[in-house]
Amino acid sequence: MTNVTTMDGFLLVGFSDDQELQICYALLFLGIYLLALMGNFTIIIITILDQSLQSPMYYFLRHLSLLDLSFISVTVPQSIDNSLTHNGYVSYGQCVLQIFFFTSFAWIEMAILTVMSYDRYAAICLPLRYEIIMCPTSCKWIVIAAWLSGSISGTLYTVATFSITFCRAKIIHQFFCDVPQLAKLSCAHDYFGVIGASAFMSVIGFICFVFIILSYVHIFSTVLRIRSAEGQSKVFSTCLPHLFVVSFYLSTGIFAYLKPTSDSPTASDLVTSVFYTVIPPVLNPIIYSLRNEALKGAVRKLLLQGVFTRRKAFFSYC
Repeated sequence: MTNVTTMDGFLLVGFSDDQELQICYALLFLGIYLLALMGNFTIIIITILDQSLQSPMYYFLRHLSLLDLSFISVTVPQSIDNSLTHNGYVSYGQCVLQIFFFTSFAWIEMAILTVMSYDRYAAICLPLRYEIIMCPTSCKWIVIAAWLSGSISGTLYTVATFSITFCRAKIIHQFFCDVPQLAKLSCAHDYFGVIGASAFMSVIGFICFVFIILSYVHIFSTVLRIRSAEGQSKVFSTCLPHLFVVSFYLSTGIFAYLKPTSDSPTASDLVTSVFYTVIPPVLNPIIYSLRNEALKGAVRKLLLQGVFTRRKAFFSYC
């Protein structure tokens, strides 16, 4: 075996050392990854092709799906490859890129989720000013700002993480290069920069969460004044899943990054990491598609058009 103390890269231990279990985990992750790809690609294609889904809400949802695809692609394919080849080695450069893109996409997703809550607030509580507030130019610049802020977050985490002096065995008890696990490899306890970056981003994330909660408080107070039970049901079915996704995503991420590091690996670290890296990209398209009649109608229309086009081409050929 390679000397993990002197090697340039890192060794990802993952879920198990048993080869049969590694194959099982690889197949499970492959199924989850394909499900995430299918769901998010469907939302992206539909919101581009269907002219009735060109509102700001679906514009932000398209970017959320693009982020989910990017987010899950940073960690899961590498984990599948490591499990199938029974080789958890990742180079130093691969780990740097994984940390940068993972933390960047994580923050961009939080920013987009915050913007989506404000979009719902403006649509429901300020309907007369909605088209002015959420004009196409404003939406474009909001998304650009979210992506730029993500790159800043990724750079901050990457610089803080790799300023650490790694003097322990470079074994990461995780299925990807995760910041808290890398901090454990410092024997001089010089990971205060990582703690500072995590604390700062957690405070910003908490502020975003408070903003989201306040937006939904205004939304629900406005909706409860609506006499139409159908209108109330429509709003609640749209907003409650979004609130659940945000709460689930933020709570598990903050727990993982602010939990005190320990030298002994625990199963809870692995389970928690799955909750904030793998589950949200799979849940988002399911929640937003199943609870949205417009999206479901667009999917049916697209499928029927595809069937009709294939039949027409077949009969033309005959």
